[in-house]
Amino acid sequence: MANPHQLQKARRVLDIEIAALRRVRRRIGPSFLKAVSLMRQRLENGGKIIVTGIGKSGHIGHKIASTLASTGTTSVTLDPVDAAHGDLGVVSKKDLVLVLSYSGSTDELIRVVPLLKKLGTPIVVMTGNLRSHLARQSDIVLDVSVQQEACPLNLAPTSSTTAMLAMGDALAMVLLESRGFRREDFARLHPAGAIGRDLLLKVSEIMRPRSAIPLCTTETLVSKALAEITAKRCGAAIVLDKRGKVAGIYTHGDFARGFQKDREIRHRPMKSVMTKNPVTIPVDSLAARALHMFETHRIEDLVVVDAARRPVGLVDSQDLTRFRFL
Repeated sequence: MANPHQLQKARRVLDIEIAALRRVRRRIGPSFLKAVSLMRQRLENGGKIIVTGIGKSGHIGHKIASTLASTGTTSVTLDPVDAAHGDLGVVSKKDLVLVLSYSGSTDELIRVVPLLKKLGTPIVVMTGNLRSHLARQSDIVLDVSVQQEACPLNLAPTSSTTAMLAMGDALAMVLLESRGFRREDFARLHPAGAIGRDLLLKVSEIMRPRSAIPLCTTETLVSKALAEITAKRCGAAIVLDKRGKVAGIYTHGDFARGFQKDREIRHRPMKSVMTKNPVTIPVDSLAARALHMFETHRIEDLVVVDAARRPVGLVDSQDLTRFRFL
């Protein structure tokens, strides 16, 4: 049975970690700016950011390295245990090493830092102990000290790892902005996910091309337009004016509704039954914009046009389902 005191304990954990983040926020200063500047300098000179740590700090290091990499910063992780057994080969003078150790006295890191210094690689240490051995050996120290862990025993790394993670996010995001990283750059690094799809996929990639859609004039009879709609397995016909620009649209649904009122509708010209000035979208638009227009205008078919408002394609609502937009 649920214990109401457990909710209080859960909130206490969050309160302690929130307080830890506020403490870290207050202590961000010149050393943070120096770290960002040095990281950017290394990247612009062809280097990379190497993140290393042990235990929970190591896990946080993997997340920081992943965030850096996904936002355009070349970054890898280095296991300090394996570093002395050949993995130092991944480090070059052009790189920067970000060391994570809350205590600042982790034996494995204390052993590897001198090896890194011999290579001439700058070292940034993220620690809660500014007087520690690792802090003294570093070029830049980032203070992530917290007053207490959220663990009721004050033992399990909780507040301290949250502080490290947040500091890593701050580094990655400030570095991202300073390097002019754009939405398009982010999308290129995430082509398989929903983010990449929304930022990269164009209307031209999901539309039915002009050759696959029924086209008719304002004088075309409904019967002929319906034959074209059926032949091309499309939900609508696009009506063109004398200049070849979009004048209207006529859908299979329009016919079904119109036939209930007018049994002779098959013999009517398009100009008397079409929907004039239908919703259109430029061919170079993002597919995500097409989805927004479908939802806003409550339509089933969206006409794709060029700069002169000539039809180049059609997006059917079913096409969005096929591309997993709905």
